[in-house]
Amino acid sequence: MRYFIDTEFMESGHLFPITLLSIGIAAEDGREFYAVNGEADHTLANEWVKANVLPHLGKNNIMRHVGIGHEIVDFIGDDHPTFWGYYADYDWVVFAQLFGAMIDLPKGWPMYCRDLKQWCDDLGNPKLPPQDSTEHNALYDARWNRIVWDFLDHTATNKVLG
Repeated sequence: MRYFIDTEFMESGHLFPITLLSIGIAAEDGREFYAVNGEADHTLANEWVKANVLPHLGKNNIMRHVGIGHEIVDFIGDDHPTFWGYYADYDWVVFAQLFGAMIDLPKGWPMYCRDLKQWCDDLGNPKLPPQDSTEHNALYDARWNRIVWDFLDHTATNKVLG
């Protein structure tokens, strides 16, 4: 099954780790997961994150960092998932860190995330559907990633058939 992921995070360069703020996952079957890292120190956020991300975190589903990974395992179960994200490199790093090192990802899970932007580029960079919800909310962005996947799948099918 496909899982469309997005994270919001703080980063401060090569001497500092990427800090997860929130994660959203939209499953292909319509289920959704959202969590806010209650242990993130918001005083370390840069001005862009303070203006564009922190106001959209919400007050629900606040969890300890270590608990988020356990909740995601419960959400996905024994499925052999495929993960998709948009400009997903940093998203994948903070996702994998929820389980420890990348090698600690649950058995049967890939060690990589497929990237919608790369697929879009491969298809000639068609104009993507607009996002009609709040950007920089991880769950809303994950939902949009699913819309983008559907759009690109349709575009790829039409290229083959056309």
